Amino acid sequence: MAEGIAKKIVMGKVKIYSAGSKPSQVNPLAIMALLEIDIDISEHFSKRVDTIDSVGVDVVITLCAEEECPVFLGNAKRFHWGLPDPTDEIESFRSVRDELVKRLTYLFEEI
Repeated sequence: MAEGIAKKIVMGKVKIYSAGSKPSQVNPLAIMALLEIDIDISEHFSKRVDTIDSVGVDVVITLCAEEECPVFLGNAKRFHWGLPDPTDEIESFRSVRDELVKRLTYLFEEI
């Protein structure tokens, strides 16, 4: 969800990548929650953090709370937002979505 939200906020002005330590399928509830705010991530796919070239990466945001946080090598500025993984209910995806919108909007206004 963070990748889709960030891409909408920056509208192509910066490159956005998302990746995790244990990639899986994009949850259909995440797709639904973002469609509610006109963001379509239905074509997104999960990537491994070790597939992202650290050269040229300026900022890394980790969202892990309960699970293993990925390690990203490089000289990027780091932020850790320990947001909970949404449960199997749409409302939990909406809650995380809304928090990501607030934080990413603020972050990109500052950059």
